[in-house]
Amino acid sequence: MGIELVIFITAILFGIFLYWRESNGNGAYRFVNKMVNSKELQMPAQSKKGFIYQRSFIPRLLFIAILVLIVALVVEFLTPISVFGSYNGISAFASFAVGTLLGTYLANLVLKSSKVIEEQSESLEDKFDNAFEKGKDFIHDLKNKDNKAVQEAKEEIKVEPELKKNEKSARDRLKDKGLM
Repeated sequence: MGIELVIFITAILFGIFLYWRESNGNGAYRFVNKMVNSKELQMPAQSKKGFIYQRSFIPRLLFIAILVLIVALVVEFLTPISVFGSYNGISAFASFAVGTLLGTYLANLVLKSSKVIEEQSESLEDKFDNAFEKGKDFIHDLKNKDNKAVQEAKEEIKVEPELKKNEKSARDRLKDKGLM
């Protein structure tokens, strides 16, 4: 269990490295794209899409699984280590694939949040200053209440009881309708 944990953490770091490297430049993907596709089907020059970068879950999973499988086959046939001969070897490569996939999503989260923080940092300062000024104005208004507003409120309170004196009570209205 200890070696699998080390492999998993290493795979997460490898996934972060893959995603970060492909977010800075996608030369390998461009090369494969030019080799495989015709001129009309090639991706545009301004596109940053890569094997992992800006991909949905399934293509990302397929690329990582194929990459890990190729590495496992190379290790199996070029070294004396038997990867597919035991549960431990298969488990180690499966945990490497899952860790790499998790690392790519973790790197995606970190890169996107850092971009959002950079974009929002100045506007957050402005919003905070604006809210602070509004709070100061509100406190200033509370300290210096206008006597006109107080007088208007008192007049409204006096007007309401006068209207109620002229109206019949609910009991009288029910008696008039013959319900009581």
